[in-house]
Amino acid sequence: MKRVLLVIWLVVIFNSVFSQTLTPRQLFPGLFEAVQLSGIFPDNKTFVDAIPMRDPATIMKDYTSMGTTTGFDLKQFIIANFTMPGAHNDSFKSNVAAGIRDHIDTLWTVLYRKPDSVTQYSSLLQLPAGYVVPGGRFREMYYWDSYFTMLGLQESHKTEILQNMVTDFAYLIDKYGFIPNGMRTYYLTRSQPPFFSMMIDLLANDKGSKVLIKYQSELLKEYAFWMKGNKNLTIGQASDNVVLMPGGEVLNRYWDGSDKPREESYKKDVDAAKLSQQKPEEFYRNVRAAAESGWDFSSRWFSNPNDLGTIQTTDIIPVDLNCLIYHLELSIARSYRLQGDMHNYNSYLNKANSRKKAILKYCWNEKEGWFMDYNWKLNRTSPVKTLAGVFPLEFNIADKKQADKVALGLKLNFLKPGGLITTLSKTGQQWDSPNAWAPLQYIAIDGLSKYHHTVLAQSIAERWISTNTRVFEQTGKLMEKYNVIDTEAKAGGGEYALQDGFGWTNGVLLNLMDHYPSPLHIKIE
Repeated sequence: MKRVLLVIWLVVIFNSVFSQTLTPRQLFPGLFEAVQLSGIFPDNKTFVDAIPMRDPATIMKDYTSMGTTTGFDLKQFIIANFTMPGAHNDSFKSNVAAGIRDHIDTLWTVLYRKPDSVTQYSSLLQLPAGYVVPGGRFREMYYWDSYFTMLGLQESHKTEILQNMVTDFAYLIDKYGFIPNGMRTYYLTRSQPPFFSMMIDLLANDKGSKVLIKYQSELLKEYAFWMKGNKNLTIGQASDNVVLMPGGEVLNRYWDGSDKPREESYKKDVDAAKLSQQKPEEFYRNVRAAAESGWDFSSRWFSNPNDLGTIQTTDIIPVDLNCLIYHLELSIARSYRLQGDMHNYNSYLNKANSRKKAILKYCWNEKEGWFMDYNWKLNRTSPVKTLAGVFPLEFNIADKKQADKVALGLKLNFLKPGGLITTLSKTGQQWDSPNAWAPLQYIAIDGLSKYHHTVLAQSIAERWISTNTRVFEQTGKLMEKYNVIDTEAKAGGGEYALQDGFGWTNGVLLNLMDHYPSPLHIKIE
């Protein structure tokens, strides 16, 4: 009898633990597809964020017996069996008269989440410490968003929250081997731009350089994730996130471990795949890889700038991704130097220096005067100029002449009345013109300042601050993205409605207002 009870107990424990990483599609096969393809919820993210009220097996048993009966109402069945998610900041109304700084300070509270226990079978991942979410439909913590949110948290002297979020990310690396795109089970096949080492730099500003030693293990594990498969490659071959380049260098690309439609955008992916000449699994992989980049979507990833069906993300060596991994390598090197381990210090410093040379070799286009992505399948520079070209300035990879040319290109081509456009193409995709995004404004401004292009950096900062402030005074909100060409129009494109909140906008804006406090008397030419 004791043995039977033990077996039952082990089965219960196994199912409980295993269910923590099962996605809605895995928990509700058939029902998931029916809901997502039916359009009963305009946003596919609604159902995957819903919480089952009963055991999934029981729900599936009822669906199997009832789903084919006359008069069956799918939406009512879902509402009766699932708790629908809500945007936590929907009810928040700002006091515009109190000013934009007061608004941001209040939003830290509105967007903050305690590390409450996660309901069994929820897609939400459990975290050990409190964190700040972006806002709107983004009800969970996201990877690269959080770095730019942290910029504002640091300006607000909220070091404890910043520390808690670093604790969460370190926990994720230890538990899963990497930091997921977002804190949901359906994001566990991919990461996002690797800003963890940059977060450690922020924390070190408040707590000292020894935090590099404290999080050395997690830095190494994240590096191992991005470099997985780099052994035994032949020239022109790729594996996971790594590619062996023509000169024998190893560089990185975006990649997702799944070749199925994204669960949070299931219908859109299925419908789009039908219009693509690619095999469905190839198309889905490229779409997912673009989601890992955070630039979902942009003509940056398309062979035909106006056709999502030509997406080729996995063929691209992104300049910004490789700059971030360069910083990760330097951070690991620094952590060893602080320990007096000069052997490993030199090893990772050499890796960083080799990557820097490779970035300059493959991504600098002298004719265009711009840092660009590289298509490793075609062995040529991508023809698409994007704001990712400023990342080599942020990480001091560019030489002075290159930085001067990038600065000129920004001024002539990217700088608009409200800030910097993301690309030069207007395609209807949200990571293209006329849209602008806070993280890219910050990287450009900070990168320019490192090469003493202070006047241009000031101009971009003031235009961006002005854009944010004007919309806030009109609406009482800060937005996920902005139209910087027609500053009276809303930003558009994308797979969902324009979101407000918004974590990274708040963080970058507060940082810029503190570093560029001059009056906003901007002459727009």
